[in-house]
Amino acid sequence: MIQIDQLNYAYGHKQVLKNIHLEFPENQFSVILGRNGCGKSTLFKLMAGLEPVKDGLIRYSGKPLSDFKGKDRAALLGFLPQFHKTVFPFLVKDVVITGRAAFSRYHPSKSDWEHVDQALLDLDIEHLRDRPYTELSGGERQLVMIARILVQAPKVILLDEPTNHLDVYYQSYLMKKLRQLSRQNFTVIAIMHDPNLAFLFADHLFFMRQHEVVKPESQTRITDPKFLKSVYDVEFHEAMIQDKTIVIPDHSWL
Repeated sequence: MIQIDQLNYAYGHKQVLKNIHLEFPENQFSVILGRNGCGKSTLFKLMAGLEPVKDGLIRYSGKPLSDFKGKDRAALLGFLPQFHKTVFPFLVKDVVITGRAAFSRYHPSKSDWEHVDQALLDLDIEHLRDRPYTELSGGERQLVMIARILVQAPKVILLDEPTNHLDVYYQSYLMKKLRQLSRQNFTVIAIMHDPNLAFLFADHLFFMRQHEVVKPESQTRITDPKFLKSVYDVEFHEAMIQDKTIVIPDHSWL
C-alpha cells in the first residue's frame, strides 16, 4: 500500500499541491487524471524522490520514502518521466541494461543480462534487442524505457503520461501491457490525459483539480458528466459501446 498524507508542495510562493491524501492499492493499475498544471507531475516527482517532501508524508508499505536509499530505492521504485531523450545510437539492449546500474558494481553480470532478456520477453519486444534505439518508433521507444524499469525489478512503477505521442495501436498495446504487469506483482501508477483509456484499462482512478484531489460522489459513477466537467471544465456525454462506458466531449462550446 502506498499512502500519501497531508502532502503540500510549493514552488516559491506558488502552491502546486494542497493537502493531498491518497492510497494506492498494491499490485493494481491506478491512473491519475486531471488537467494540465493541476499538480500531477509534481506529485510524481515527490513520489519518486526527485523532489524532497517538506510538508506531509509519503509511505511505501508503512515506511517513509526517505528511509529508502540507493539500491533499496531502486528495488522499490521505477520511474518513467514525461520526457526522455537518447541522442546516441545505443542498441536497445544497452539502453535497457542501464536500469541495472544500481545493482552492478563495475560491469554487467550474466544475471544482469538475463534480466534484460526477460524484460524484453515480458513486453514482447525481444526482436528489438540489437536494434539502435534511435531508429525505433515512438511506441517501441516507450516499451524499451519500460523494459529498462523492469530490469530493476521494482515493486512500484510510476509512469508520467506514458501514452503521449503514441498512435492508437501503441496506446492500447501499452495499456494492456501495464495492466498485465499489475497482475505480475507490480504496483503500476500512471498519469494520463485520456479518460477513456483509463476507464477501459485501469483498476482505480484518481482525479485532481486545481492542485487538490477530488472524488466523485460514488466510485461507480466516475463517468458522471457533471463530475468530469468539474475536473476538466468541459461538458461531456456518456455512451455505451460493447458494455463499456465512454465519455465524449461536447464541442458545441468551442
